[in-house]
Amino acid sequence: MGKPRIEEWTQLRSLAFLAIVMQHSIAEYIYRADIEPADSTMLTMMYHRTRFGTPTFVFLSAVLMFYNYDGKLNYFAFIRKRLETVFVPFLFWTIVYWLYVRAFTPSFWQKGGQDWGSLLRELVQPQTGYQLWFILMIIQFYICFPLLAALYRGAKNKINLLDEGRRTGSVLAVLAFAGACYIILLYLSYYRMGYWAGRIGSPWAALVTHRSYSFLMYGFYFVLGAACAANIGNWRAWCTKLLPWCGMVFLGMYIRLGYDVLRGSGETVNLNISTYLKPSTFIIIMAQMLLLYGLLLLLRERNQAFLRLLSWIGTYSFGGYLAHALVIYVIAYFTRPLNLAGSHLPFALLTFALTVLASLGISYALSRMPGARWIVGAGRRKPLRGNKVNDYRGDSRTVFGAGNR
Repeated sequence: MGKPRIEEWTQLRSLAFLAIVMQHSIAEYIYRADIEPADSTMLTMMYHRTRFGTPTFVFLSAVLMFYNYDGKLNYFAFIRKRLETVFVPFLFWTIVYWLYVRAFTPSFWQKGGQDWGSLLRELVQPQTGYQLWFILMIIQFYICFPLLAALYRGAKNKINLLDEGRRTGSVLAVLAFAGACYIILLYLSYYRMGYWAGRIGSPWAALVTHRSYSFLMYGFYFVLGAACAANIGNWRAWCTKLLPWCGMVFLGMYIRLGYDVLRGSGETVNLNISTYLKPSTFIIIMAQMLLLYGLLLLLRERNQAFLRLLSWIGTYSFGGYLAHALVIYVIAYFTRPLNLAGSHLPFALLTFALTVLASLGISYALSRMPGARWIVGAGRRKPLRGNKVNDYRGDSRTVFGAGNR
């Protein structure tokens, strides 16, 4: 019958998806030459409310894998399923984005005008489908998952032999140690690795330069997902107790990140100052993620209509994630020729709303079509029975996202 369904995971996935769409909508406008300082500042403030997006997808990818595959694993069946529902859609949408960007170039339709080498590069380093980098990163996690799952089962079995107090202390000690190591890694990534790339030879220089594609650079979120999957009850209790502290940390880091970006930017805002691979950004991400998780738990008995909406969005968020950059491209085709001085904020919000509606609509429609698993990762599912709020059976649409790295 499968494992109980944990509905807040789907709801958290929907919030992460909305954050990703907001990030990319903001990025479409904040770098335009005609933007005014007020709009630029406001968009920067909004941007730092969305930093939890992609790391939350990493966390949820891990928690679903460890939760659903805590027993013996058929490696080849596991990888085949991931290839069918993750990598094949990646190939499909890579071709879609590559064709869209070039279809309006007259030279493309001339004999010999097709640059097939650029398509091959898209499969390794996505540019036109810029959000697809996340799939290349998460596939590395899938490939290594059987080994990670074995380590997870061994650690879980040993910890379960302890009494309740020592069990909780052991988990917190592991998280604290992993968090400290991860902050050191982020410090090296942000302040040191850029210099290393210029001093070491190939292929190491390329690996350092493109380190954001490596799943190791997001390692703590995988550890966090394992801790959540190991004991949902304790995790819920921790998130609830930490709510006020997470709120205070988020507020403080929100001010800090906004100040760092505005101080470090020139005439044009540089959002890469608050990249994911930076210690201070990691702190605000953790505060946001735990804060939102705790708030979703508090809402379980208070606003069922809102939670059902989030669950619906989360269900179709993978297809929406795949399609949302294409929708932004279409909107940009009409907005880029316009002079939007003084209107970048409302246009960014309008773009966000239209992109969410259109991309989810595309995902919903494609999921009803034959062969949907090859396009959006899964087809139409039978309605769930029983308690839909407190239980979760993970589906094949593993969580994904993208954004500034």
